[in-house]
Amino acid sequence: MLTTAEIKTLRKLLLAWFRQFQRDLPWRRTKDPYAVWISEIMLQQTRVAAVIPYYERFLSRFPNGRALAEAPQEEVLRLWSGLGYYSRARNLQKAAQQILAQHGGQFPQAKDDVMALAGIGPYTGAAILSIAFGAKHAALDGNVARVLARLGAVRGDLRESLRWQLLQRSAVELLDPKSPGDWNQAMMELGAMVCTPRTPQCLLCPVAKFCRARQSGEPEAFPEKRKKRDAVQIVLAAAVFSTPRGQTLLMPPPGNKKVNKPAADDIDTLVSRLWHFPTISVRNDVSAELRDYLLDSLPAGNGKLHLEPLPRIRHAVTYRNITVLPFRIPAAKIPRIPGARSIPLRDFSALPVSNLTRKIARAALLQSTEPAAKLALKP
Repeated sequence: MLTTAEIKTLRKLLLAWFRQFQRDLPWRRTKDPYAVWISEIMLQQTRVAAVIPYYERFLSRFPNGRALAEAPQEEVLRLWSGLGYYSRARNLQKAAQQILAQHGGQFPQAKDDVMALAGIGPYTGAAILSIAFGAKHAALDGNVARVLARLGAVRGDLRESLRWQLLQRSAVELLDPKSPGDWNQAMMELGAMVCTPRTPQCLLCPVAKFCRARQSGEPEAFPEKRKKRDAVQIVLAAAVFSTPRGQTLLMPPPGNKKVNKPAADDIDTLVSRLWHFPTISVRNDVSAELRDYLLDSLPAGNGKLHLEPLPRIRHAVTYRNITVLPFRIPAAKIPRIPGARSIPLRDFSALPVSNLTRKIARAALLQSTEPAAKLALKP
């Protein structure tokens, strides 16, 4: 794609730009592989601004791999609550346990050992090894792939196997062998801040003169947009029990049951396998279907249920567009269901819950006369 001399110039320009203009992010102030690892996992499919407070709280509670490995999983998920994609947190703890058992608690430096850890793929492994240890591995994620596609005017679906391999070879070719960690971060930073998916800021780009997409006059045309999966519409009904003392009922996570390919409306998946309100997928008569479900689930003696509609909720999980129809159910006391818990509606801080569950709680609190309660569900 470029001559040897051009590659050297490109490296020099991009690294100089990065070292002058990079964002001051907490994980860039350390080379500790544990901290770098935590940040890379949290940043997967999540905005930087959202990650920062979670990263700081997580490291404060779990300052090293042993603390993470030995913590109750519910505590790990509670600290992750609201960040989404909870399999990341579960894999983090599993990998921490692998490191403790197989590597004496020290993050491994061999690529094969790193790749054997739960939740770590080629990009994450390359990023950690290059940033923490200065290893010569090129990290290829969506941002980097977009930069490379524009530099080389690469068309087509970048995630197609052969095209992705081509981009990986380009990433390896451009990698600065003297500063691989800074180089990988510089490429990611360029994609995040300048070479953005829409309206790339070519006038601010330190390597614009090497960009074939810019030379074409249509940098936004590269890469071609991927065809999105058709959205699936799902309607849920949720029950929010409410006592005069402000208690509500949450159902437990589903445990360790495994489903090879859950249905699109699988409740366990939609609530991220965390604590949740009694929730069902509905088809026709929402209140009747929810009432029947509750009467089947509740102990005898709870035959009279008054369902008060709450404001409907919109939520999205990957390709699913979810409409939640929540109902408040006044109750003198919370019914006893095996495994379920009675907790204050205003405060979910003791349990790991998903953003969907938080939205349902907020809808119930909007009907509350306690203004302070409306603020207590912020993650």
